[in-house]
Amino acid sequence: MTHTQLRRLLTSLWVVGAGAAVYMYLFHREAVEDALADATGTSMIAGASIYLLLGCLRSFTLIPATSLLALGMVFFPPVPLFALTLVGILVSSTCVYYFAEALHIDELLRRKHASQLERVQRLLERRGFPIIAAWSFFPLAPTDLICYLSGVVRLRITTVLGAVAIGEGAVCAIYIFLGNSLLRSLGLR
Repeated sequence: MTHTQLRRLLTSLWVVGAGAAVYMYLFHREAVEDALADATGTSMIAGASIYLLLGCLRSFTLIPATSLLALGMVFFPPVPLFALTLVGILVSSTCVYYFAEALHIDELLRRKHASQLERVQRLLERRGFPIIAAWSFFPLAPTDLICYLSGVVRLRITTVLGAVAIGEGAVCAIYIFLGNSLLRSLGLR
């Protein structure tokens, strides 16, 4: 299989998977919530497994982790939720990083936007860790995008995942523990 054929296959699989996930998210959200509620009601391990699977696959849909996190706050205690969320984010960040490399998008970008890509690459090589950590912490910046760019410019995966763990870990901890306090104060937990 050539690189072009592999790229087309992976792109097609991504489009189909992302389309199905977005469809489920927009038109059958109750079914996903019910499945998670049934699983957590039956077994915490089953619920955690489903939540982790959704967290790992979430990046392919470009749906923010915050929406899954908000759903998880209803079903899981704060510490397990934090661990599950962070593992899901790190796995999905790894997938996005390697997905960018597997598609050889860098070749296309180098042909069309060589100077901009070189600037981004130099910037990430010099200050990648703080940039990725800050980007991951900022709620309106999609972490999947910086992971994708890091994969395109071939930044070290350990640098990317370390920075994502710090940035996303901090913002998720704020969401989870502040959300838990709010749920307790409202008498919902």
